[in-house]
Amino acid sequence: MTRARKTPGRIAFVGSGPGDAGLLTVRAKHVITGASLVVTDPDVPADIVGLAADGAEVRPAVGDPADVAQDLANEAGTGRSVVRLVAGDPLTADAVVREVQSVAKTDVAFDVIPGVPAGSAVPAYAGVALGAVHAEVDVRGDVDWASLAKVPGALVLHTAGSHLAEAASALVEHGMAAQTPVAVTASGTTVQQRTIDTTLASLAADAGELQGHLVVTIGDVVSERSGLSWWESRALYGWKVLVPRTKEQAGSMSERLWSHGAVSHEVPTISVEPPRSPAQMERAVKGLVDGRYQWVVFTSTNAVRAVWEKFREFGLDARAFSGVKIACVGEATAEKVRSFGINPELVPSGEQSSEGLLQDFPPHDDILDPVDRVLLPRADIATETLAAGLRERGWEIDDVTAYRTVRAAPPPAETREMIKTGGFDAVCFTSASTVRNLVGIAGKPHARTLVACIGPSTAETAREFGLRVDVQPEVPQIPVLVDALAEHAARLRAEGALPPPKKAKRARRS
Repeated sequence: MTRARKTPGRIAFVGSGPGDAGLLTVRAKHVITGASLVVTDPDVPADIVGLAADGAEVRPAVGDPADVAQDLANEAGTGRSVVRLVAGDPLTADAVVREVQSVAKTDVAFDVIPGVPAGSAVPAYAGVALGAVHAEVDVRGDVDWASLAKVPGALVLHTAGSHLAEAASALVEHGMAAQTPVAVTASGTTVQQRTIDTTLASLAADAGELQGHLVVTIGDVVSERSGLSWWESRALYGWKVLVPRTKEQAGSMSERLWSHGAVSHEVPTISVEPPRSPAQMERAVKGLVDGRYQWVVFTSTNAVRAVWEKFREFGLDARAFSGVKIACVGEATAEKVRSFGINPELVPSGEQSSEGLLQDFPPHDDILDPVDRVLLPRADIATETLAAGLRERGWEIDDVTAYRTVRAAPPPAETREMIKTGGFDAVCFTSASTVRNLVGIAGKPHARTLVACIGPSTAETAREFGLRVDVQPEVPQIPVLVDALAEHAARLRAEGALPPPKKAKRARRS
């Protein structure tokens, strides 16, 4: 009998780019999430390494290039899909080039997936338009300074703070004007990015103490940077914003905060648990299958998740909703329903709340609606507003506890200390319960922390706890809440009540 041959694996050398996970290429993300082994550089951002699938092995690259290459080839030889995750761009790092060359001498198939190059991305994030003619060089090794000083267009140098004095001195010595504008960027493309404007004459004095990999842009194009500085000039740039929600729940809010330059810090204030007795939910699911309901109304993503967990428990799928109409209280809940392959019939056209849903919900019609009952699966602490409004429209309601909400465990001591001492620039409350629970598990935010509340009831609860409410949008929606916080910060800054966005000061000219 012929023994079946094991299908060999494949190695992908993947560039993580300059730092911002949003710059990762689509192809790179696809192979990282599909790999069974990820061998990574230590300076690859954690959120990129975190894209590896659950169950995938993640370990650092250890040893010289030949050793790393041998390890990659051995693993791929056992049939594993291997990603060699590289900070920056694979074929611009000499050590990684040697790894690729060593792998190329074996029989293992490999791919190279470039990362967005820091030499163009970082100046772009600093607001520097390099133009078509520019030169890029790493000056931490041997450099032909005479040739470099004479190249046309801008210079982009990759360096460290300890090399700045030598670089400035050598370029001036070989004919470059001492007053040539220079932009020095640290932590480029991340929310920690800082750019210092200086000149060759002042370069070492102004930026010599910066840590880590620096991208130094030299030339007249730097003097036009202030008009194009789109990244570090955002209203909430560098702010730490407390979001009293789980990471999963905070997704859209954290993304919106990021778009305004802020770093979100998620702190769960509630924990979701099954109902004490499963009987109610079991009867509700049976009623769905038996055609007992005309509508199912979902008021949260947790309610959607609870119903689907019951479906799985009984071996059901989306077909159980055949003939049933689905309404969702807001777009986030509707997206959760759509993720299971079902399009809801009704989402509020106006305010995304119970009141907004009631505005659009049709009254019961004895002729058009053969069934008069609505299933309302929700939390044990839900208010009666929605159920009462549906009854007024002629519907019979099965108000079922789909899940219980209990106060979450306190956050780490470091987070509690930041909350109490003003370590957060702002906090965004999305419900009255998030106010109560945050104060209960971590204490009141410091008076210097701006407080943003999504709506009137949330704001009222915050005031009851002695908090000053600084921001309350006209429309109780998460994107509008975050935008209102950014507008408030910009307004305070224009009035002189806040310092400029947290970026490096403009250096003095000598």
